[in-house]
Amino acid sequence: MAINATASASALMCAQKNVFQQTSLPHGQYHGKEVQKHVEAFHLSKKQLVKIKDSMQAAMKKGLKKQAQGGAGALPMLPTYVCALPDGTERGHFLGLELSQTQVEIVLLHLSGEERQTAQLKTQSFPIPAAAIDNKIFEYIAKCLARFLDDLDTTEKYFPLGFSFPYQCEHTSLNQVNSAVACKLVEWAKDFQASGVVGEDVVQLLQKAVKEHCKNYCIEILAVVNDTVGIMVSCVCEEQPCEVGLIIGEGTNCCYMEQAKNIAGMENKVGHMCINTEWGSFGEAGELDDVLTEFDQLMDKESLNQGICRYEKLVGSLYLCETVRIILATLSEKGELFNGVLAPGLMTKGILKFHDILDIIDEKVGLAKTKNFLTRQGLVPNNQDCFHVQNICQIVFLRSANLCAAGLAAIITHIRTSQNLPQLKIGVAVSGALYRGQTQYREIVQQTLKSLIPECTFTFVASDGSGTGAALVAAAALRLQSRQEQMFGVLAPLQLSVGILEKVRNLMRQEMEKGLSKETHNIAVVRMLPTFVCHLPDGSERGDFLALDLGGTNFRVLVVQLRSPQEGGVNITSEIYTIPTEVAQSNDIKLFDHIVSCIIDFQGILLRWTKGFSALGCIGKDAVQLLREAVKRQQHFDLNVVALVNDTVGTMMSCAYVDPKCEIGLIVGTGCNACYMEEMRNVGTVEGKEGRMCINMEWGAFGDDGCLEYIMTSYDKKIDAASINSGQQRYEKLISGMYLGEIVRHILLDLASRKILFLGQQLSVLKTKDLFPTRLLTIIENGSQGLQELHAALEEKGLTISEEDAQLVKEVCHTVSTRAAKVCGAGLAAVVDKIRENRQLEKLEVSVGVDGTVYKLLPNFARQLQETVALLAPKCQVKFLLSEDGSGKGAALIAAVASHKSTQQST
Repeated sequence: MAINATASASALMCAQKNVFQQTSLPHGQYHGKEVQKHVEAFHLSKKQLVKIKDSMQAAMKKGLKKQAQGGAGALPMLPTYVCALPDGTERGHFLGLELSQTQVEIVLLHLSGEERQTAQLKTQSFPIPAAAIDNKIFEYIAKCLARFLDDLDTTEKYFPLGFSFPYQCEHTSLNQVNSAVACKLVEWAKDFQASGVVGEDVVQLLQKAVKEHCKNYCIEILAVVNDTVGIMVSCVCEEQPCEVGLIIGEGTNCCYMEQAKNIAGMENKVGHMCINTEWGSFGEAGELDDVLTEFDQLMDKESLNQGICRYEKLVGSLYLCETVRIILATLSEKGELFNGVLAPGLMTKGILKFHDILDIIDEKVGLAKTKNFLTRQGLVPNNQDCFHVQNICQIVFLRSANLCAAGLAAIITHIRTSQNLPQLKIGVAVSGALYRGQTQYREIVQQTLKSLIPECTFTFVASDGSGTGAALVAAAALRLQSRQEQMFGVLAPLQLSVGILEKVRNLMRQEMEKGLSKETHNIAVVRMLPTFVCHLPDGSERGDFLALDLGGTNFRVLVVQLRSPQEGGVNITSEIYTIPTEVAQSNDIKLFDHIVSCIIDFQGILLRWTKGFSALGCIGKDAVQLLREAVKRQQHFDLNVVALVNDTVGTMMSCAYVDPKCEIGLIVGTGCNACYMEEMRNVGTVEGKEGRMCINMEWGAFGDDGCLEYIMTSYDKKIDAASINSGQQRYEKLISGMYLGEIVRHILLDLASRKILFLGQQLSVLKTKDLFPTRLLTIIENGSQGLQELHAALEEKGLTISEEDAQLVKEVCHTVSTRAAKVCGAGLAAVVDKIRENRQLEKLEVSVGVDGTVYKLLPNFARQLQETVALLAPKCQVKFLLSEDGSGKGAALIAAVASHKSTQQST
């Protein structure tokens, strides 16, 4: 049932006006003015309500900040871990269990998945006997469940269950993202005290009882929610889905869907999570002091929780009744009512019930009902007494509605402003005795709300109960669980066991031996190329050296100055030059002429050659010779090319300058490669048996002979087939940044085609090559910023991504990057263990110089790589060093070492 916010509240508003009118009192027996003065104190102006709204909004913001939780003026703002709401695709039978002070209510829902409406098959309530409240409450609940299901005479045996538990709990998870639901009770409330439960996980207690007493069924508790959350979720399938849940009954509370980015301490900052505000505690820092009356103070002193729950004590019906009773007793004692006769009944706590209040303020029979109530208390009221009592009930009732509206206005305003919206249309799910029992109360709340936040349009929806909502949360949890299980099945081939990684390591070792052997070198896929770099820097190198670092779209010319630490250490000066696309893709003459002209400009001289070019006439030629020929074509310019090195060797050399144990270089960026210092006696392709030489492994081609086919997934094969070098660089295509994004895209396309992701949407955007650059993967894995960028990137291309989708995308990215790290680690383990065996050491200490954006920026990649090496090469202690400007600095160091050794030999 939806109620319009424009509904009339004339009856109670007229009553509000009557409260402030002068009353003529017969014979001067009663002090009408004094009574009016007391009643007047309960009236709240719009200015006061706006102030309360603003104060509550500030308390919400403080509560959302972790450092302020529990501090003065902060609402608790408890995360509920309800992030996924029903989307209409849920199918099956679901149980909802609602616990209240007096009863257990069980709901059975059948969801068809074909429409958003829920089909409620059966609801049954079981009163809670006093004996069950002590320490057998969960046993009693389980027995009620068994009885309920037995009476159904159903063939169904599996029932997911959602539990609406209306007491303050500490949620550590809610089985919505592949984690077990856990919910520890903080404290009981409202005189419900079962022993042995506070501090315990209510899920475990209930699950244990269910297993013992519902043996004919498999009941799995998938969610525990606060009753307010259950109220909200029960209405999400309405035409206007509800994002706010409100209970106005004996107590009061409110929950709403908050943006995850605003919740401190949340790892995931994308999407929404339901927040239980526990707004009944508002006012404990004094925010309501200026609206508290003397009667509110008296009522608080008589309460069991003196000084706390200020807001709830002004709004909830339990306290509303007590406030009225205390007013009547106080004014009677002062002689301002009932001729000064204080009836014992008015001194009895709880004598005035909510239904009595509703009777008293009834428009038609209110005065008669008032007289009957007072007579039952032993009083002899006249008409004037009855009129005053009716007005007192009306104004306290009215104040409750106005305060509730002010609080709700704070929440709706927070939602609107946090989303930067000028206007907001929102649904509010409502339940509770005050809401259900009095039409005028609802009308006043809506009328005041409209006055406080005219920029917002709202619809109030009567809830079917928190048990229904709990069942729907369980349904959403099961849907997510099912999606994740399907996704994990798709990702399973990328989850590599230790045994598989050991096989990769062993195969890499075999290929290394092939590449080093003179007999098998020509057929080896891992080329193991000699670099003729036979010495590492020892830190004594000095002088000025020039270097050329050639990249994909530009290159740098550098001056590297090697000085002693006292003279300033290593200093690098460089200049960046652009390589136009038409030059990079032209021919050898134009490319190298451009390079030389830039060198002339900088007067630079050392060359490092890298990948990324397709200029005709270069492949198969000596790059040094090409450069020399380009130099000859220049007049009035002469230079000598000293060395040609690759980036991997440069990385090793730059790190070896600061750590003599660095004998391995590793690049994990756009491409992937490694080098290491091999014993000359093992290098069959070069003469000489003494000393060591750096070997450029060119390990990206590992697997080109098919030896890695057993770990290649269908996605890897699609990547390879679509590449410009199909059948080549198979190992590199599992690891490097050039391919990781494409692997992710193909997996997502597969998941979407299986209807696990992006339900009901056109998938053409996912067929766009290079949709996921490695940069985006890096940001996605880093957390909320990446997921937000993912949202923006896909929505810009017409693909809407839900919070659930975003989490699954993040899981795919993590799986792909983890596999890359482990596969790379397996290859590196083969290298370090070979060095150890070469030197016949029981234990090897060695350092690896590393460079590349994937290693540096992709979260967890470095850790996963290092852990894999430690696992697969347990006799090696490996230290990883990040290279600083390894390409240019390393090249200069090679020249420096060569110059240093030449000088030593000549002397």
